[in-house]
Formats: sequence, C-alpha cells, structure tokens
Amino acid sequence: MKLTAKKFIDQLNMVQSDKELKKIRRYFKADDPENRVIGVRMKHVFDLAKEFTDMPLSEIEKLLNNPFYEARMGAMSIMDFRAQNKKITEIQRNELFDLYIRRHDRINSWDFMDRAAARVIGGYLFECKQPRDILYKLAKSGNPWERRTAIVSTGYFLRKGESEDTFRIAEILVNDNHEYVQKAVGTWIRNAGNQDKRKLMTFLEKHAGGMQRTSLNTAIEKLDSSQKSYFRGLNK
Repeated sequence: MKLTAKKFIDQLNMVQSDKELKKIRRYFKADDPENRVIGVRMKHVFDLAKEFTDMPLSEIEKLLNNPFYEARMGAMSIMDFRAQNKKITEIQRNELFDLYIRRHDRINSWDFMDRAAARVIGGYLFECKQPRDILYKLAKSGNPWERRTAIVSTGYFLRKGESEDTFRIAEILVNDNHEYVQKAVGTWIRNAGNQDKRKLMTFLEKHAGGMQRTSLNTAIEKLDSSQKSYFRGLNK
C-alpha cells in the first residue's frame, strides 16, 4: 500500500466515533479552525501511525497541514516512531529534525510536543552530536509552543543521564506566563531532580520565590512535606 496522507485520513474516518468527538472537543474551542476534530481514539491514531511509519516526509507534511487534530497527531506520532527506529541514519534524523523545526507553525498543541520533541529534536541533537543552540533560541521565542519544545526536547538528554540543559533552559523559562510552558518547566525540572536532587534543590533555592505557582507545585511534587512547605513559603 502506498503510504499517503489521504489514505491515513481515510483510515481515521473509518474509525470515527461521535462519542470520541464529544470527548476530544472538550479540550478545544468548537469554532477554532486550527483544532477541528474527527473523533478518533488516540490508540487508533497511534496504531495507524505505526503502520505508516515509512510514509514519505512530503506526505507527513501534508498531515501537518491538515486542520484536523488527529491528522497532526498522526504526523507527530509517525515522526516519533521513525526516530525510535534503531536503524535510523543520521541523515534521516536530520530530515525529521528539519521538518519539525520548519513546520513548527503546525505543531500547536502541548501534546504534540510531548509526543515527539524528545526523540525528534533531542534525539537528533544528542545522537548526532549537534550544537544545542537551537533549544536556547526556541526558549526565547515569542511562540509558547516553541518555548515548550525547548524544554521538552531535553527529556532525551535526561534519559542519557544529562540534566544540565534542562536546568539551564528552565532558568530562561522560569517566569514564563503561559500555562503549558509553566507545566513543562515544573515537570522537566522535577524529572531532572530524580537524577540529581542536589541540582533541583539548588535551582529551587534560587528561583522558588519568583516561580509561577504551577511550575513550583509540579516541581516539588516528590519532595517531602517539610520541603514542600519551605519552598511554598518562599513563593509569596
């Protein structure tokens, strides 16, 4: 079977569910043309993406251009599955990276970043030994989704035992006023703290007083009650 964006959409439509449509619509504005919903369970989207992992990049880009949420999630999932392939080449990693960055205008939901940024962006930078300047550029972007990509991408580094970039990018974003950037900052420094609690405590000592409450509460979730009280006390 030729793997095209049209065939991917056709197969999504075959498993459309009005019940799922109502469920997903709760997360989006009904009149938002950028977040139109077909009504497909994420399990179906992910399973289909696995079948379409070898889809040409030009067809993946067509999915990214599609106004339907599930189509774009499909594109991100295909990219992620391809990045996970142990036989992926440096050239293929670079192609996925370039597509993600070039079409970030279509990567505009928090779960798109969580689905693919770590392996597609972080994986390329780590495995191909590329400069990480792009993450710091994204962290200073006026686009909140690009800022979220910056810190979420460092999840790949964390898996490899590196936490420095996570904390450095978190410092750039520590006062960010966007809800989904705040949540990412809290989540990723908490994850980094699982590796190096000393670095987490040092970060919190320096920044807890000015952190967004959402970020702080997420970051301290795994600390003991006295530590939580202490850092919340700094955040007046």
